[in-house]
Amino acid sequence: MTVNIQEILDAVETAKPEADLDLLRRAYVFAAVAHGGQTRLSGELYLSHPLAVAYSLAQMGFDEPTIAAGLLHDTVEDTRATLEEIDDKFCEEVADIVDGVTKISLIPFDNKEEAQAENIRKMILAMSHDMRVLMVKLADRLHNMRTLNFQKAHKQRPIAQETMDIYAPLANRLGLYNMKRDLEDLSFKYLWPDIYNQIGRWLDAHQLAEKQIIDKVVELIRGLLAANGIKGHVYGRVKHMYSIYKKMQSQSLTLDEMHDIMAFRIIVDNIKDCYAVLGLVHSQWRPVHGRFKDYISLPKANGYRSLHSTVMGPEGERIEIQIRTEDMHRQAEHGVAAHWLYKEKNQINTKDLGQFSWLREIFERQREESDSREFLHSLKMDLFKDEVYVYTPAGDVKELPEGATPLDFAFLIHTDVGLHCAGAKVNGRLVPLGTELKNGDVVEIITDQSRNPNRDWLKFIKTAKARNRIQHYLRTGERKRAVELGREMLEKEGRKVGLNVARAHKVGHLLLVAQDLNFDGVDEMVAAVGYGNLTPRRVLNRLYAVLHPDDAGQQPPPQGKERKEEQRRDGGVGIAGVDGVLTRFAKCCNPVPGDPIVGYVSHGMGLSVHRADCPNVPNMEPERLISVHWSGVAEKPYEAGIFVLAKNEHGVLANVTRIFAQNMVNISALELDQLVDGRARLRFMVEVRDAAQLYQLIEAIRALPAILEVVRETEGMAT
Repeated sequence: MTVNIQEILDAVETAKPEADLDLLRRAYVFAAVAHGGQTRLSGELYLSHPLAVAYSLAQMGFDEPTIAAGLLHDTVEDTRATLEEIDDKFCEEVADIVDGVTKISLIPFDNKEEAQAENIRKMILAMSHDMRVLMVKLADRLHNMRTLNFQKAHKQRPIAQETMDIYAPLANRLGLYNMKRDLEDLSFKYLWPDIYNQIGRWLDAHQLAEKQIIDKVVELIRGLLAANGIKGHVYGRVKHMYSIYKKMQSQSLTLDEMHDIMAFRIIVDNIKDCYAVLGLVHSQWRPVHGRFKDYISLPKANGYRSLHSTVMGPEGERIEIQIRTEDMHRQAEHGVAAHWLYKEKNQINTKDLGQFSWLREIFERQREESDSREFLHSLKMDLFKDEVYVYTPAGDVKELPEGATPLDFAFLIHTDVGLHCAGAKVNGRLVPLGTELKNGDVVEIITDQSRNPNRDWLKFIKTAKARNRIQHYLRTGERKRAVELGREMLEKEGRKVGLNVARAHKVGHLLLVAQDLNFDGVDEMVAAVGYGNLTPRRVLNRLYAVLHPDDAGQQPPPQGKERKEEQRRDGGVGIAGVDGVLTRFAKCCNPVPGDPIVGYVSHGMGLSVHRADCPNVPNMEPERLISVHWSGVAEKPYEAGIFVLAKNEHGVLANVTRIFAQNMVNISALELDQLVDGRARLRFMVEVRDAAQLYQLIEAIRALPAILEVVRETEGMAT
C-alpha cells in the first residue's frame, strides 16, 4: 500500500489537533527533493519508503520530530544531504534522531557478522540518548520486511533472521505488540516458507468455523457483562501465524491437534472490574490448570498489565481471555510510545523509563563488552525470553527470563554471590543449581568463598549477566594458563635451536618481536602461542632476526615444498598478523570462498573455519573466535550441502542432477527420503568453486517445476 503525505498529516492531526504540521510538510519536501530520481527494487519511487516509515510512526502516536525524522531518516546516508543541513533547516532534535538512525556503512569491517553486530550496538547506544531512534529503526525495518519479496532470494533469509532475532524481540520488550506480531509473521514467511504456507492454507480452510465460534463467544461475554452491570468492550481474533507455529513446536502438536488459536480481549473501566470479570468468566467456563497469569499484580518488565486466562469455551475449544482497563490497553497497544502522549517536552531517555531496568543493564553492558559479536549474543539472551517472577527470602520480587536457574538468580543479586554460589534452596528445599525456576518461587542462595565458577555452569545459565561474569572469570584463569603454556613451549623450542628465551625477555628483545608481530605486549604474544593460534617457530625466527640482524637468513621461514604444504593446509584463509597455523574447514557448515567466515581456535587442533552464520558459532567461547578472511584462494573444489524438498514425481532426481552436470559440478554424496505426504527430500553434497556458483545452482534448481524448496545446508529445511 502506497502512502501519501496527506494521510500522515491526517493521522497526526486526529491524535493531536495542535500538532506542528508545517514541520512535517517541510520534511516531506526536503526528502522528496533529496531522493529525487531514486527508485526501490520494487520500481516504486524511493520516497515511498520514508513515507511508509513516517506513517507507521504517526499511527503509533509519536511526536512530530519523530515523524519528521522518519521522513528524513535515509537522506544523510543515501543522498547528498548532510546532517548540518537537517539541523539548520529543521531543529537539533530532528537532526539527533536522524543521526542516531543513520547506518554505519562507511566504517570498514572484516565481515558482515561484525558489521551487523556493530550496527546493532550503535543502535543500542543511540537508544540511551533518545528512545525515538529505535522507534524509527523499527518502523524502517517493518517496511523493509513488507517489501522483502523484491530482494534477491539469497538476501531474504539473513534479513528475516536478523529481524526475528533482534527487531521483533525489541518491539516485544518495548510493548509494541502489533509491530512485534507483524515482524514475526513477515520473518516467519521467509525463514520457513513451506510451514508458513501450510498454516495459511489450514487457517483459510477453517476460517468460517472460527468466525462462528468467535462471534458466539463475544456475544456470550457481552451478555455476561450486561447481566452483572459491568460496562466493557469485547473483541475476538485468531492468533497470528508465528504464535501458532511456536505453540505447535513447544507442545509437539500437528495443525489438526491445535485447539488454542482464538483469543478474546475484554476492556473494562477499572481494576476492580478486571477481577470481577475474571470471576464471571471462570464461573461460566472451566479454567485450564496452570494457564492463568496476573500481569496486573506483577506487570511485565515493559509495563504491560493484563489478566490472562485460558478456559474451555462453549464448543469445547480452548480460548484465551485477556482482561484489562483502557489505560492498560493503551499501554499494550502503544508500549513505550504511550509515554510521548503525556510528555510535554517529548524528550524521553532511560531515566524516564523506570520500568525498563533491562534497558539500563544493556546500556551498561555494552560499555563493558569490547567484542561487538559477544555483545550481540548477550543481547539476544536478554530479548528472547519471557519473564518469570521469584522472591528473595525477604519478600522482594526479582524478574528473570523464563527458564532461569538459581545460579542466574545468584548473579542477579550480586556478582560475588554468583561467583561463590555453592548451592540453592527453592521454597525451602535444596535443589541443583540448574533447576528451572517457576513464578512465585522463593529462592535462597548458599555461598562458600572457596567455591568458584566452572565451565559446566555455562551449560544451563540463561541470563547474559551470569554468562558474562562466568566467562570473564574463566577467561582470566584460562589466559593465565595460556601464558604459562606458551612460555614453556617457547623455552623448550628455543633450547633446541640455541636461543635463550628467558634472557631475551629479560633484556627486552622479546618485546621487539611482539611489536613486530603486532601484539600489544609479550604476554599477549606468549598467550597466543599457548592458545595455539601462533606457532613457536614463528616467534623464534623473528627473535633470531632481532639477535642476529646481519645473519637473519640462517633460520629463514619455510620455503619451497614445505611452504606449499603450509599454504595447502591454510586453504586460502588469512589471519591478520599471524601465519603458520593449521587450518581446517568445519563440516557442520562447509564454508566456501565468498562466504563470510569466522575462525575458532581449538587447543591442539589449530584453526577451525566456520561460516559466520553457522548455528554452532553462537555457542562457542567468544574469546577463541577470531577474524579471518579468504586470501589467495586456490582453484580447487570446496564441499557444500544442498537440501531439496520436491514433489515425489517421475524424473525429479534426473532433472536436479542434470543441473549439476550442466554446470560441471561433481556430486560427492546423495541422500534421498520419500515422505508419507507425497514429497521427497534430497540432500546433495557437491563440489563448487565458491559461494556464487553454489547460489547459482540453488536458483537453477528452484526454477524446476516440481521443486517446493531449496536451501543450503544448515539454513534449515521444512519437512
